[in-house]
Amino acid sequence: MNQQFEQELQNSWQERQEYAEMMLPLIGKLYRNHAVEISVYGRPLLNASAIDVIKAHRKVRLHEGIKLRLRESFPILEAISKMQLAPAQIDIGKLAFDFHFGSAVDKKDLQAYLNDKLSTIEGRGDDQQPKDVVLYGFGRIGRLMARLLIERNGMNNKLRLRAIVVRGGKDGDLEKRASLLRRDSVHGPFNGSITVDHERQAIKANGAFIQVIYADSPDQIDYTKYGIDNAIVVDNTGKWRDREGLGLHLKAKGTAKAILTAPGKGDIKNIVHGVNHNDIKPEDTIISAASCTTNAITPVLKALDEEYGIENGHVETVHSYTNDQNLIDNFHKAERRGRSAPLNMVITETGAAKAVAKAYPQLEGKLTGNAIRVPTPNVSLAILNLNLAKQTDKLAVNEFLRNTALFSPLQHQIDYTASTEIVSTDVVGSRAASVVDSQATIVAGNRITLYVWYDNEFGYSCQVMRCVMDMAGLTFPTLPA
Repeated sequence: MNQQFEQELQNSWQERQEYAEMMLPLIGKLYRNHAVEISVYGRPLLNASAIDVIKAHRKVRLHEGIKLRLRESFPILEAISKMQLAPAQIDIGKLAFDFHFGSAVDKKDLQAYLNDKLSTIEGRGDDQQPKDVVLYGFGRIGRLMARLLIERNGMNNKLRLRAIVVRGGKDGDLEKRASLLRRDSVHGPFNGSITVDHERQAIKANGAFIQVIYADSPDQIDYTKYGIDNAIVVDNTGKWRDREGLGLHLKAKGTAKAILTAPGKGDIKNIVHGVNHNDIKPEDTIISAASCTTNAITPVLKALDEEYGIENGHVETVHSYTNDQNLIDNFHKAERRGRSAPLNMVITETGAAKAVAKAYPQLEGKLTGNAIRVPTPNVSLAILNLNLAKQTDKLAVNEFLRNTALFSPLQHQIDYTASTEIVSTDVVGSRAASVVDSQATIVAGNRITLYVWYDNEFGYSCQVMRCVMDMAGLTFPTLPA
C-alpha cells in the first residue's frame, strides 16, 4: 500500500513537472513575439522555472479551496499561443479555473471561450513602438530597474535599456558596475549572462547592449551620439527633486521625459501606480514615482477607504536601513541616523503618511506617521492603525482584501497571504507594492490594525516600471477583466 502510494505520488509530481516544462517555451515565445505576459493568479511566469510554475498553481488552492492542475491550465496556454494577440497580461490560472469550475463550466468549446474572453486583444495589430530608457544612477533601485528591463529583452520588447549614467570613470569602473549587477547580496545572482565591452565602454547582458556614460550633470550629455533618441530618463539619484533640477535631464540631447524614483517637490505629480496613474498625461515630461512606503500603503488605504471609509489613523513603518544611514556611529546631519544602522533600531520620521494625499487626496489631513529603521537590509513593514466609518470584523476585512488582491484593478499592487509563518525574508522579490498579512489583522468595531509587508527595493522598482510604461504610452490590459 505504501509502495503504491509512493508510486502515485512520484507519477503525480512527474506529470506536473512535464506540463510545467512544456509551458516554459510557450510562455517565453508569447512574450518575445507578442509582448503577452502570462501569470497564474497574479504570479508572473516570465523567466520562471518549472518549479515556479508548479508553485504558482498551488497558490490557486489557497484562494479557491480547489486544486487547479497543470493539465487543466496547459490547454489554455497552448490555445492562447496559437492566437494572434495584441500585447496584454493574461492570467491563465483565472481563465482555467473559470473554464473548468466557474461560470463557464458548461462551455465545452475552449477556443470559443477564449475568443470571448480575449476578444479585446484578438486579431489586433501591435502598433506600439519601442521606447529607449536611460537609468541615471546605478545604485540599489537603478540596478533592480536594470534587471527588470533586461528580463524583458527580446524582439518585441517595448522598453529598451540603452544606457546607464554614473559618475566616475576610473580604471576598473566598468567591471565594478557589471559585478554589482551580476551579484546582489539581497536579491541573489543575475538571471543570465553579463560581459564587459571595454572598447565601446558598455555592458552586455542577455543580448542587451547597455552604454555606460560618465557625467557629473544631466545637461552635459548628448545621448544622440549613442543612437539614443526620445528617451525616458529614470533618475535614481534623488539629487534633484524639483522641476528645475529634474529639468536638466530634458536639456540633454536625445531625451523626452524624466521619472524620479523619490518623492517629488513642488508641482511635480507624485504617482502611485494603481491609484492615480491615470493622472499621467501624454504632455507630462516630469513625474515622480513617490516613495517605496507611499507605494506600499496608498493602494491598501484607497481600497479600505472606498469600502469602509477612513476617519483618521496613524501609520508606523518598520523600515530596513538604507544607504543614507551609517554602518558605524558617525556624523549625520539628521537626528539619530548617525548611529550604527546594523546595531540599532532608530526612530526617525517619514513623510509617507502625508504623501498619501498627493496620490489619494481623499485622505488629506487624516493620517499621521513615523518610522523605525531596523537592522535588516531589505523588506519593511507598515502598521496601519485606522478608525473606520463603519464597523466590521476580521473575517470581513480579510475577505475584502483577499478579493481586492485577486480580482480588483489593484491586483498588481496588493498581494495577500494567509500564512501564519511569514517573515520579512519571505517577501524579498515580491513584485507587488505590498503584501497584506491577514493573520495579523486586528479589528475591534470600527478600529482596525493592518500589517502590510513590502519589498522596499524590488516591489517599489516594479511600481516604477509601471510608471515608465505609462509614460511611454505602453498600456497593456490585464485579462480576464
